Amino acid sequence: MKLRTLVLTTALAAAASAAFAQAKEQFFPSLVYRTGPYAPNGVPFANGFADYFKLVNAQGGINGVKIVYEECETGYATDKGIECYERLKGKHGGATVFEPLSTGITVALTEKAPSDKIPLLTPGYGISGSQDGLVYKWNFPIAGHYWVAADILIQHLAKKEGGFDKLKGKKITLLYHDSPYGKEPIPLLTERSKMHGFEFNAIPVTHPGVEQKAAWLQIRQNRPDYVLLWGWGVMNSTAIKEAVATGYPREKMYGVWWAAAEPDVKDIGEAAKGYNGLALQHGAGRAKVHADILKLVHDAGQGSGPKEEVGTVLYTRGVMSAMLAVEGVRRAQERYGKGKVMTGEQARWGYENLALDQKKLDALGFANVMRPLSTSCADHMGVAWARVHTWSGSAWQFTSDWYQADDQILRPMAKQAAQKYAAEKKVPPRSPDDCQT
Repeated sequence: MKLRTLVLTTALAAAASAAFAQAKEQFFPSLVYRTGPYAPNGVPFANGFADYFKLVNAQGGINGVKIVYEECETGYATDKGIECYERLKGKHGGATVFEPLSTGITVALTEKAPSDKIPLLTPGYGISGSQDGLVYKWNFPIAGHYWVAADILIQHLAKKEGGFDKLKGKKITLLYHDSPYGKEPIPLLTERSKMHGFEFNAIPVTHPGVEQKAAWLQIRQNRPDYVLLWGWGVMNSTAIKEAVATGYPREKMYGVWWAAAEPDVKDIGEAAKGYNGLALQHGAGRAKVHADILKLVHDAGQGSGPKEEVGTVLYTRGVMSAMLAVEGVRRAQERYGKGKVMTGEQARWGYENLALDQKKLDALGFANVMRPLSTSCADHMGVAWARVHTWSGSAWQFTSDWYQADDQILRPMAKQAAQKYAAEKKVPPRSPDDCQT
């Protein structure tokens, strides 16, 4: 009888311990595309995303709370992204946050997030109007969106030309992925063209972007002064190869931050020299966070990809995105309890009240990777800075100082877009009381 009681007690203790261990896990689902035409760009991002979570666990978790994450392959397809969301949102006690890594998937999940009470974190992509947190309570385009990118590119071109007045009469062409992602910058570029008198033309490229002959025939005929590339995956390298074939100067080409990474240019090499792209704050190269990952993750045999990938543009983008996801939870713990697992709703408060000053970034290993940022109820973006880097033929090198998007243009556009969305979807703007919760 005593033996039976001992066995039962041990079993109950083990079950309680297992339940406690499970309760101390913070679940971060990961929507990835490691296969298909976007894999060359999707893989390094996914590896950086995963490695940062492994680093946090190796350092003791989020104030002792270990991270559990699970990948789901979307292939960059919106329908698969929705399937992954539905499959993962209730696992491991419930999803903390989703980073869709697709503007199309973001648009679809924006309808689902409020009822599921799961925030959507979209650093550098997503819905530009969602910087307005008074309407988009669950969307967080932290660190910038596509209107920021387009605005900064026009600022840079104006500086090259000697002033905004020198843009008058210039021809600027947007070569874009024919998807919600590619269409996002059009309103801002249209607005800027009216302000400065340049001729704006937009040319769509059908998914996945391997067929661009007709688009480049238009470019050759129109002879624009500049081409802005809003591509992803194989579309980017194809565009640069077409520029080489048609003799369009690479130094006249500027990619958004999703068209300015190693996979876009490395196979073209010297022929891509002079091609420019935005950096979502960070560029290529290693910082302290990369050294920590190499030591605590890769040297422990836990790296998600090859060591040489650590510090590349998209790998660092994944690391930065995961860090923002984690720091939102850490911030939420300051209000709801350190060492506790945060619900999606509690984490949402954390993303809305981020306070990453320079001291905090330095401690996290992100010195010289990104600028300080803070979010609020009204501002779900937090910072709107970027730099330009240029392909030397073998590496990315910064070729501009920091630019800040013009808030006098962005804020009214975001507010108008948010109000339109609120009217269409019957979303009541948040009250001051709601901003405290």
